[in-house]
Amino acid sequence: MNDQPTLVIMAAGMGSRFGGLKQITPVDPEGHFIIDFSLYDAYRAGFRRVAFIIKRELEAEFREKIGTRMERFFHVDYVYQELTRLPEGFSVPDGRVKPWGTAHAVACCRGVVKGPMAVINADDYYGPSAFSTIYKFLTDNPRGDRYAMVGYQLRNTVTEHGSVARGVCQEKDGFLTGVVERTKIFKRGDDAVYTEDGETFVPLSGGTVVSMNFWGFPNRILDVIWQRFPAFLQENLPKNAEKCEFYLPFVVNCELQEQAASVRMLHCDETWYGVTYQEDLASVRTAIAEKKAAGQYPQHLWQA
Repeated sequence: MNDQPTLVIMAAGMGSRFGGLKQITPVDPEGHFIIDFSLYDAYRAGFRRVAFIIKRELEAEFREKIGTRMERFFHVDYVYQELTRLPEGFSVPDGRVKPWGTAHAVACCRGVVKGPMAVINADDYYGPSAFSTIYKFLTDNPRGDRYAMVGYQLRNTVTEHGSVARGVCQEKDGFLTGVVERTKIFKRGDDAVYTEDGETFVPLSGGTVVSMNFWGFPNRILDVIWQRFPAFLQENLPKNAEKCEFYLPFVVNCELQEQAASVRMLHCDETWYGVTYQEDLASVRTAIAEKKAAGQYPQHLWQA
């Protein structure tokens, strides 16, 4: 059914800091990937449709490692994020190899995903309650102008091994009022700091609510993104043709500023785990082992 929520998984990232296709790096002795735990949690929450956003040149490997296995449990679609998929009148700048960003990735789902959707990154562990919360929102929400975002405490989303990029959230009365993208956040004990220039560091409380790119959207978001993409390109291509990126929080902020949508904040106490850097793998594997030992997951996910 077209009105069933789809889990949209952004797996087309280049993984430049980690090196290699980090979406298919095992995080336990059974060979599961981080994405397996997201899919397992999503299935337990009620999702039965998934759309993988991938690069076309990685399709065979992705299907072999992940997609084909998931066809036993989900209706699976593939969406291709391609540099050439641009609005009329635009072309790929010389030297551009970087994907166009998270908003463009999601917009590529137009024509494939028909109903409401949750959007996540392939290489982030979000935790079971995040999926059950977003699934409830998507199935209970009849309004086409109401979005949702799962918000995490910053202290639960940083790494010991370098900087991370996070959307720092402002909210009022349970609704998101804005997201400011901070691309270099560093852990400092239970708190953090961010920098714009590499010299000045601004403190951030560990309790700051941040976006981990876990969104809930009605289907109209796909048209909204495409409508906003040309203006973004016109403004940013002259400044940074090779690397400018069209982020989901940018689109959401535009919608908020124009009062075209509202965004329900869904607070989450889960701890994020991810492999931003090669050195993060050990801590992810430790966390997964602890969760299995505590009975949160079976030893072999999809055999259960």
